[in-house]
Amino acid sequence: VQLQASGGGLVQPGGSLRLSCAASGRLYGANVMGWYRQVPGKQRELVGTIVSNGFVNYAESVRGRFAISRDRAKNTVYLQMNSLKPEDTAAYYCKYSARGIDYWGLGTQVTVSS
Repeated sequence: VQLQASGGGLVQPGGSLRLSCAASGRLYGANVMGWYRQVPGKQRELVGTIVSNGFVNYAESVRGRFAISRDRAKNTVYLQMNSLKPEDTAAYYCKYSARGIDYWGLGTQVTVSS
């Protein structure tokens, strides 16, 4: 499984960004895709996940501001980030999980600064 994330960049506080993560390779119908983020010197933390049945889960710090969706036909998951705060600055990583195996994409940097 290969994951290609895109959409990061520099945005002002209060702004929005949308990240995309396209999965390719040997994919399974039952899977979980998710977004995580990491700041240098800190552990990678969950942002949110979406299960193949559509169930979505968010970290408390982003609930109400971020939204995860997926396009099953394109094997792509999206992270819509609104009302961004400086503390959202991090490298964002996409993860695909199926049959007990996790696959990670390369991170895409999101910087929230004026």
